[in-house]
Amino acid sequence: MNNKKDNFKRIAEKRTNKVIESISKLQNLTNTSFYEYSYEQIDAIFEAIQQELDNQKRIFENDKKKGKKRFEL
Repeated sequence: MNNKKDNFKRIAEKRTNKVIESISKLQNLTNTSFYEYSYEQIDAIFEAIQQELDNQKRIFENDKKKGKKRFEL
């Protein structure tokens, strides 16, 4: 098999699962016996996460476009 593809799959799965696990741990912050928060803080957390997700996706999409060079005069 293609070693680069295998490496990508192995590392991507490991990193993705780590990200999902970390995001899931945010639910622990909902315990109001230990934490107090505002909806503005919650919005800020999820906005920051979404911005980084969008940024990373854009990087992959731009990288994919690099391979599609068109001839133009």
